[in-house]
Amino acid sequence: DTPPPTPTVEMAKFQLSGSIVAMITPFTDDDQVDYAKIEELVEWHIAEGSSGILPCGTTGESPTLSDEETRKVIETVVKKAAGRCKVVGGGGSNSTAKAVKAAQMCKDVGCDVVLSVIPYYNKPTQDGLFAHFSEVAKVGIPIMLYNIPGRCGGAGLSSATIGKLWELPMVCSIKEATGSVDFASEIRSVCDIQIFSGDDSLTVPLMSVGAKGVVSVAANLTPKKMAELCAAMDKGDLAAAQKTHAELYKLCKAMFCETNPIPCKAAGAMMGKWKQNFRLPMTKLRAENEAPLKAALQVAGLL
Repeated sequence: DTPPPTPTVEMAKFQLSGSIVAMITPFTDDDQVDYAKIEELVEWHIAEGSSGILPCGTTGESPTLSDEETRKVIETVVKKAAGRCKVVGGGGSNSTAKAVKAAQMCKDVGCDVVLSVIPYYNKPTQDGLFAHFSEVAKVGIPIMLYNIPGRCGGAGLSSATIGKLWELPMVCSIKEATGSVDFASEIRSVCDIQIFSGDDSLTVPLMSVGAKGVVSVAANLTPKKMAELCAAMDKGDLAAAQKTHAELYKLCKAMFCETNPIPCKAAGAMMGKWKQNFRLPMTKLRAENEAPLKAALQVAGLL
């Protein structure tokens, strides 16, 4: 008999791959969270092939959800998904104590993974970032680090700090939103953390250098195509992935013609998926951006 393989760090890590939708939070006309719509969207994403759903990220307007709403939104997704796809709960904070509490809540309601963002506004050093995520890791739920210096200030996580964090058993993946293919390659040169593109339009290039998939805004509108794009890259079918990339490129870029999730919610409203309702400080799409957004939806075959 051959002896069992020696366990490695990677084998012990929670595995994620494919298209994980950064789900919008639908609101009713009287500014309540529309939980029935959330259940409907979860069912749709699973049917369309999304490998994961991420409620209560920035796309889900997490800054304007109360603690009770955040818990209920994530709980609703977990219950409706019922193990049919992975659930990555949005649970970061720029207070380490609050980030720990958020991760604990995600664990308590049954998330597979918590997405924990680098602290924003107070801009800790690399030592501070390492200490912050080390505390979150003690909760005992797999962690997807969220590296997005553009929204947080500072330089973000360095590859050396990511390498150190990878040594913690609970750190399994990173949502890499620096917009740099080179930085993804730099991370790969340091450790085997599972990289997810934080930019829809960079999914193909990032997967070509070893990323596992994408945390996607565009998947709110076209989950099947985003899932197919990731599947094509995963099996090495570059031609199919390039074709889908070209079809979706304009849409992916249009998602950021204003601050996310404004264009995404507006586009979904144009498609009849949900109402274009926001909580301040998010506002409705500006009139001059309606025609270009509509055109991008048409190019993607969604209107």
